[in-house]
Amino acid sequence: MAAAGGVPQFASLYVGDLHPDVTEAMLYEIFNSVGPVASIRVCRDSVTRKSLGYGYINFHSVSDAERALDTLNYSSIKGRSCRLMWSQRDPSLRKSGTGNIYIKNLDKNIDNKALYDTFSLFGNILSCKVASDAATGASYGYGFVQYETEEAGKQAIERVNGMQIGEKTVEVQAFQKRDTRDTNDGNFTNLYIKNLKTEWEDEEKLKEAFGKFGTVTSTLIRSDAQGRKFAFVNFENNEDAKKCIADMHMMDVRTEEEKAKAEGEEEKLGPDGHPEGKLYVGRAQTKKEREKTLKSKFAVTADSSNKGVNLYIKNLDESVDEDSMKELFSPFGEITSMSVKKDDNGKCKGFGFVCFSSPDDATKAVTEMHLKVVQGKPLYVGLAERREVRDERLRQRYSAPMMGGG
Repeated sequence: MAAAGGVPQFASLYVGDLHPDVTEAMLYEIFNSVGPVASIRVCRDSVTRKSLGYGYINFHSVSDAERALDTLNYSSIKGRSCRLMWSQRDPSLRKSGTGNIYIKNLDKNIDNKALYDTFSLFGNILSCKVASDAATGASYGYGFVQYETEEAGKQAIERVNGMQIGEKTVEVQAFQKRDTRDTNDGNFTNLYIKNLKTEWEDEEKLKEAFGKFGTVTSTLIRSDAQGRKFAFVNFENNEDAKKCIADMHMMDVRTEEEKAKAEGEEEKLGPDGHPEGKLYVGRAQTKKEREKTLKSKFAVTADSSNKGVNLYIKNLDESVDEDSMKELFSPFGEITSMSVKKDDNGKCKGFGFVCFSSPDDATKAVTEMHLKVVQGKPLYVGLAERREVRDERLRQRYSAPMMGGG
């Protein structure tokens, strides 16, 4: 329950963005200076006991908690700016999305405090966050603000949408939860792009390259676990996004040197079956959608073979044997068969196969283990092609009529 004026009846604060080394004792020393603290808890991993980067501070009185929120929000603790907000114990209110807005195209210099200062003019803020890289703290260029009331959120959208903050003109809209967004394959504007050209790793050049298909409202470049760049490009309308896919998907992004080197070799495929040297451009999907697609692909394989889903693993260390392979993959489900290919000296050749009894288990294994570094090497984990499928693909590739004369 909230008292009149929106002040919670309880006196509990959430504190986030904590440095891993921050302890309960440190927080007690800081927050007890504002008013008597009843209890403090830093949330930790149940196994490693490492800090999860957030915690809860309970005061004896609401007025003390309110004063701490006013005076200590975004203060520095061990070199990091902490983020405070009322602890929302009613999950229905927290998850309802009431008064929740999404801000994109943020200047990279805008931090949590600057975002809070900008949007606090329109009403009482329950939470405020700029999405950023956990390791470096670098902004991803978008953020979220949740107000206590729907009216405050609407006012913020009306007043700030299209306004320049820092060096960029921001776009502000009502936040939509993933499960309520329109995921109709034919109605989308946001595209996911991977296997980027090197020159597109600059946001201005990326926007220029994709802007020829229509107005681009925002771009975002991220890196995967191996430092490889991928991007999201959002168009103003669906038709422009479709034109972009039709023209750019499967574009050869290799250099002339890379093409010459790969001539006559089998085309390298990623775990999703997409060629590594070709640009991927498609509708941006949620993690659940991607897993569903992967699972359905594995389900077809399992149904056709009736022997489960066979995964191909490569880039294994030469010391890997079947016992260590089983140790790596058995946590994901029942393994029906497994093999590690060895040379004449009994050392691993760098690849092997693991067959799971169910598509669900295979999906979990690919999601968790692809690109995971094991003994200093990033693993490749993907669906193993059946020999007849591979032979047919190679036949089609190499029996295609040659273009030009000779």
